[in-house]
Amino acid sequence: MWKHILVKLAWKSSKSNSAGSNSSTNNNATSLDKPDKPKAISPSSVLPTEPESTSSYSHVMEKHEIFLKKLDLCCVTCDFSDRAKDYSEDKESKRQALIELVEFLTSCNEQLSEPMIIALCRMFSINLFRVFPPKIRSKPGPTGGVDIEEDDPVFDPSWYHIQIVYDLLLKFITSSLVDVKIARKYMDNSFVSKLLDLFDSEDPRERDCLKTILHRIYGKFMSHRPFIRKEVSNIFYRFVFETDRHNGIAELLEVFGSVISGFAKPLKEEHKVFLWKALVPLHKPKTVGTYLPQLTYCVMQFIEKEPKLASTVIRGLLKYWPVTNSQKEMMFLGELEEVLEATDMAEFQKCMVPLFRRLAQCLNSSHFQVAERALFLSNNDHLVNMISQNRQVILPLIYPALERNARWHWNRSVLNVTMNVRKMFFEMDENLLLACESSFVEEEEKKAASEERRRLIWERLENFTANGTGSASAFSPAISSELGFGVPPLVVAAAPLVA
Repeated sequence: MWKHILVKLAWKSSKSNSAGSNSSTNNNATSLDKPDKPKAISPSSVLPTEPESTSSYSHVMEKHEIFLKKLDLCCVTCDFSDRAKDYSEDKESKRQALIELVEFLTSCNEQLSEPMIIALCRMFSINLFRVFPPKIRSKPGPTGGVDIEEDDPVFDPSWYHIQIVYDLLLKFITSSLVDVKIARKYMDNSFVSKLLDLFDSEDPRERDCLKTILHRIYGKFMSHRPFIRKEVSNIFYRFVFETDRHNGIAELLEVFGSVISGFAKPLKEEHKVFLWKALVPLHKPKTVGTYLPQLTYCVMQFIEKEPKLASTVIRGLLKYWPVTNSQKEMMFLGELEEVLEATDMAEFQKCMVPLFRRLAQCLNSSHFQVAERALFLSNNDHLVNMISQNRQVILPLIYPALERNARWHWNRSVLNVTMNVRKMFFEMDENLLLACESSFVEEEEKKAASEERRRLIWERLENFTANGTGSASAFSPAISSELGFGVPPLVVAAAPLVA
């Protein structure tokens, strides 16, 4: 029994000794793993080691150098005048380089440095600012000469490269990695002015790209906004008063439609001057039909922001109203209706007399579409309401034109619409219409009597001339004046001077 107890005690003591040695070992390990005082963290434990940082920096610099070298490669322009040599290795290499530049700007996550911005602007200037190639739309005519098809667009053969340059320019302008302050130094007023000159390109694809780019520049470079408005005004002035030819008026007006919609209220005097001196005269050229929808939109934006400008616009339309161009006259009538729809009573009264004198002439136009379009203005409820409130002034102006249409116009459709308009005015004010009718009859009787008297006088003159018994000088001054002959004044000899 005692022997059994002694064996157990010996086994417990050996176990406790082994446990103590293990605990001391664990304590030592814990003290190595978790020191009491935290060690200072060296930069090498966070940042890459010196070889790693050097390699990453050199990689970035290498990318920048490749970027600049590719821009230098793209500054070499290719000759596209010879259509037989459209494909060459140089052209294809430049195209691939341009595509890689676009991909770099798309995927780049670093701020563009100033040398990169300088090189980009230089490349844009060399490739885009150029003399336009000659027209290539001419083809041999049936007589062996040259037949020019004015309706066919002209496509620039260098578009193979220029399209990608425009894509790159758009990426550059819209990129958030471009510092506006730095870019503004190199995309200066001269750069913007040359870019605006490109709107005269005959290639519609190029003008469409320029439209988007100009809109982005106007939105991003706020300091360029006054200069852009001034330059576009000058382009309009030269087009209207000098050259009478420009290919990009519609695109410029489309850009300025969104620009005008962003003008603050009340409008600045500078913006009103732009309307009166730049936009309204654009109704003068013969080619107004190519950009009239965009022009009308710009004009309506001004009227919506300041309704007082409606009378100014109507007076401008009357100033440039076409006389011999019936198609243009119909376009003016369409725009006039749109302007009148947004005109209030006060502005309408300022210009209603000259306006309805012009409309009376349109009602009597021998071109049935012009007369019909003028008559259809009576379908506008807003206009009819304003006419009703000012009928004492307006009806005497237009009733004679309606009566002449009802009596003598050759087109049946115009005659029917005229009778409907007369009925509308009769229901509006019967007494006034009857008074206008009696006044018209009196005027026609006076006119007929005057014509008959003039015919008789000319008959007498022809008889005197045929018989050789008289001349125009034998008539009384009243008859001579009736025929249009001037009576020479009596010449009295001057008395001699007395010394």
